[in-house]
Amino acid sequence: MTRVDNGTIKYRDEILRKLIHLSSLSIPIVYYFIPRNTALIILGLLTAFALFLDIGRYYSKVIGKVFYKIFGFLLRKHEVDDKKRTLNGATYVLLSAFICVFIFPKIIVITAFAVLIVSDTMAALIGRRFGKRRFLFKSLEGTTAFFISAVIVVLLSPKIEYIYPEYIIGIIAVAFGAIIENVSFGLTDDNLVIPISIGAAMWLMYLLFLPDVNLILQNVPK
Repeated sequence: MTRVDNGTIKYRDEILRKLIHLSSLSIPIVYYFIPRNTALIILGLLTAFALFLDIGRYYSKVIGKVFYKIFGFLLRKHEVDDKKRTLNGATYVLLSAFICVFIFPKIIVITAFAVLIVSDTMAALIGRRFGKRRFLFKSLEGTTAFFISAVIVVLLSPKIEYIYPEYIIGIIAVAFGAIIENVSFGLTDDNLVIPISIGAAMWLMYLLFLPDVNLILQNVPK
């Protein structure tokens, strides 16, 4: 079969891009230990700065020159299109983190965002290197890597009461997230839709199947 490869940058640069992406694991880790309001302030400032640089590069030659000199080799084709003027993946990561912290309970944010960082990385690297079978819009290998790594994240991430239905909820939610990661290709940035879709799925299932579990008074530091 023909190899499935949706990459628009060299695989070596993809690895570096994903290593930088993995550094974003600091977001759910730090959020575990700090209050929601503090996290919103920090993420709000970082997101505003990222948006300033990302949007500014299209309108300021000075900003654009510096931006592309430092980050240009890491950007995908659609991220340097002056006509579309889209945001880059790092900006979407910060934006989605801010939105998730603003909307979802802490315990859900930690799981959903950790899945984004770990599983999106695994899907990209495995899919580009070993992807041979097409599944929906991407490769079966990449989507499988996303799901397996996401299940591991669910098993290791903090829970509220550590009862088995919480693990089932997490696994179902990340299965949904794996499909979203696959079908979102070319439509929107997966850094935005993956954690939001997983977070929404988890929250809905908690409300439906574990209505007595208090998602606000969580067993994590406030």
